[in-house]
Amino acid sequence: MSDIEQGTEHDPEGLDWRDGVIPVSRRFDDPYFSLNDGLAETRHVFLAGNTLPDRLRDGFHIAELGFGTGLNLLAVLMAWADTARPGTIRFTSFEAYPMTANDIFRALAHFPAAQAVAGEFLAAWAKGARQFRLPGLEVEVIIGDARNTLPAWQGMADAWFLDGFSPAKNPELWSPEIMAEVARHTAPGGTFATYTAAGHVRRALTDAGFTVTRQPGHGRKRHMTTGVR
Repeated sequence: MSDIEQGTEHDPEGLDWRDGVIPVSRRFDDPYFSLNDGLAETRHVFLAGNTLPDRLRDGFHIAELGFGTGLNLLAVLMAWADTARPGTIRFTSFEAYPMTANDIFRALAHFPAAQAVAGEFLAAWAKGARQFRLPGLEVEVIIGDARNTLPAWQGMADAWFLDGFSPAKNPELWSPEIMAEVARHTAPGGTFATYTAAGHVRRALTDAGFTVTRQPGHGRKRHMTTGVR
């Protein structure tokens, strides 16, 4: 990844770089991770919000809307390794606009702990692999519009990370139809967590069959949302 130009602030393919390290989607005018320590937010919202790593076990399946920089995947990789439990967990993510390996590498420089374990992921990603194995993880990133790819998916998740761009800026990924598909692809007793507390998202998830709870958010965000099917 040595060909990254650290001074570049403008990417013709759709990224701007805030403070040189935070990728911002020009398509959605939204950063790819929290400006207030995205790795800590991932651990608070998506891991703790789904009672992870306590629930992790061989065969556990995590699904995600919005792969982005792969930061959530790397947080799971670290959490699973820290448990020292045997077996393999599955991680499936849905992403419409995949970043390049160079851009992911540059973004992860903001999180040295995540970047330190990202080598195998980045090597596979740079080769175009969207299904690959990491230590203790089987990973599949399904590329395309989730309005099409999620209904066609045959999997069932034990935990969901709902991590698309802001509902105000990317409403298609938070529609009642998508939330119903999330529920349809959730195992009984499965969970979700998301950074947003938008009322229409909570209502859609409730209508889809989740018991929804508003929780304290991370950093400056007052609230987030979790739920159980």
